[in-house]
Amino acid sequence: MRVFVTGGSGLTGPAVVAELIAAGHTVTALARSDAAAARLEALGAVPHRGSLDDLDSLRRGAEAAEGVLHMAYGGDFSDLDDMMRRDRTAIETLGAPLAGSGRPLVVTSGTLVMPAGRETTEEDEPDLSGFAAFRVAGERACLDLTARGVRASVVRLAPTVHGPGDHGFIGMLVATARRTGVSAYVGDGGNRWPAVHRLDAAVLFRLALEEAPAGSVLHGVAESGVPLRSIARTIARGLGLPALSLTPEQASTHFPSPFMATVYGFDGPVSSSRTQELLGWSPVHPTLLEDLEHGDYLAPPVS
Repeated sequence: MRVFVTGGSGLTGPAVVAELIAAGHTVTALARSDAAAARLEALGAVPHRGSLDDLDSLRRGAEAAEGVLHMAYGGDFSDLDDMMRRDRTAIETLGAPLAGSGRPLVVTSGTLVMPAGRETTEEDEPDLSGFAAFRVAGERACLDLTARGVRASVVRLAPTVHGPGDHGFIGMLVATARRTGVSAYVGDGGNRWPAVHRLDAAVLFRLALEEAPAGSVLHGVAESGVPLRSIARTIARGLGLPALSLTPEQASTHFPSPFMATVYGFDGPVSSSRTQELLGWSPVHPTLLEDLEHGDYLAPPVS
């Protein structure tokens, strides 16, 4: 399959590109810069110069493809309405050339859109009042394309997609612990975070492109919920620091922003049982705590 990918040079993207190429697919990937183009070429992909705001470039990429995988997301988090508009427009642009063809479009979202406090499934509706609700517009734009003959599906990734070189949420936790001298969690730390290894996520994206039925909502989750207390204590042991419980008020100033404090206090366990059954996806790579203990998260920073 000729696949057009956005976000192929980010954190998760290179693993996905490599997985697709290893499975025999041909990958053309959006590149905003010379550095991104060089990284994609090193993986064996063909760079396609453009950006999410360059709609002509997106359209050309999708027109030449037999399948599209949209992982890129960005913008100014102080203007969530603009971020939603930008993502929705990109998805509609990528989907238009696929209309009536039955070709696949896979769009990325996150499990943080789901309701808090209980283990949710792929059949549950997202929380439109939650702090991650800005991702829902993109999900709907994707799934709406099924009515136009596109084999559209959504992959909701766990907030922690872990693996070497990760500077996402867990990387930020480690950096905050180094900076403050304590590894902190909010309240009793019993709130649960889903997690998935980057290489397992890459397999799921490939399977979604190859096999997911139109209208599928998939959960990219290997562990349904790892307590933040366990994460913080593992970081504390590895860095030789104390682990500390913070009130929500204390967390708002301890972590890089009040938004991040909210994220680190979120209880959002998620099941991927239906996804695994539907696509035969079986995560096999290390767990999050194994990666924290044996991976590169706690290695001394390079000066």
